[in-house]
Amino acid sequence: MSSETSHHKPRVAVVFGGRSSEHAISVLTAGAVLRAIDREKYDVLPIGITTDGRWALTADDPERMAIADRQLPTVAALAESTEGAVVLPVDPTNREVVYSEPGSVPKALGEVDVVFPVLHGPYGEDGTLQGLLELSGVPYVGSGVLASAVGQDKDYMKRVFTSFGLPVGPYEVIRPREWETDPAAARRKIVDFAAEHGWPLFVKPARAGSSMGITKVNELGGLDEAIEEARRHDPKILVESLLRGREIECGVLEFEDGPRASVPAEIPPVTAHDFYDFEAKYIDSAAGIVPAPLTAEQTAKVQELAVAAFDAASCEGLVRADFFLQDNGEFVINEINTLPGFTPISMYPRMWQESGVSYPELIDRLLQAALHRSTGLR
Repeated sequence: MSSETSHHKPRVAVVFGGRSSEHAISVLTAGAVLRAIDREKYDVLPIGITTDGRWALTADDPERMAIADRQLPTVAALAESTEGAVVLPVDPTNREVVYSEPGSVPKALGEVDVVFPVLHGPYGEDGTLQGLLELSGVPYVGSGVLASAVGQDKDYMKRVFTSFGLPVGPYEVIRPREWETDPAAARRKIVDFAAEHGWPLFVKPARAGSSMGITKVNELGGLDEAIEEARRHDPKILVESLLRGREIECGVLEFEDGPRASVPAEIPPVTAHDFYDFEAKYIDSAAGIVPAPLTAEQTAKVQELAVAAFDAASCEGLVRADFFLQDNGEFVINEINTLPGFTPISMYPRMWQESGVSYPELIDRLLQAALHRSTGLR
């Protein structure tokens, strides 16, 4: 058989789940991605990471990776074994994935050409998995170690944006040692912030997403409970003032000639929820408006800012950038998400669909970009 006819299809490891509080959202995203990957063009290996960190071989069954009766899916329920583990060698000369179970001879699962990490939050979206893949020499979809870490930590993300002259709203950071050694002083710091910027405040984990651990605090009495809720997800917390205005999102996708912005979307006010929280996003499926009803000038401005944020954080592949369009007509960037959700209701693929890039084409473009991008310094 000639080398032409024997050339294998690229093998994609879709890695999902993980140890963060966004485990279930990652499983939902994996289900959507697995449905969309062109099986005529790619071989697929689904690998789930359980909440305790075990890399498990899972069924290639997107139908089981969905919300059923308001219950969120887990890797543990999808794993083919309760003990078997998948191992990716940390050796750039060997991309052979191995599966082992106690008492059995390890089984080779073949080489992986590219990894599509659809993990959200710490231990996956924050540069940790990206570092492992860099050490392994395996190409992967999305941003590298630095951009992933910056994109996960809202404290340093805002510092980077500020240094590049991007508009950021007022915020305060409470670091772990501050709260643990002198909670009264940390509380005063927040009260002083409220005195300057007013109530209500949003208290959130510095390194979480999917609206996990966020509390809207209307007065001093609810502050301690909000801090503890945020600290359940991350010992470092962020306090932000309420920005009055419209929530606007914009997708960025890397093309051959550089990053481009999608049409923007708007997240309308959620009447059944106090703000766009986890339940509003994923359980009750609050719908965004795509494209956002903006003027041509506003659309151009938010697209320009989205690409500027992508470049400021040294991102690669894809980003969803979230903004507030304030009542005074000015945009403020809230955050970027370097691995945005790909669930059927997720805004990122919806924005690109409206921009002329279908879901399967979006997945293919991301995989092709990763396959053509080297690991290491670039």
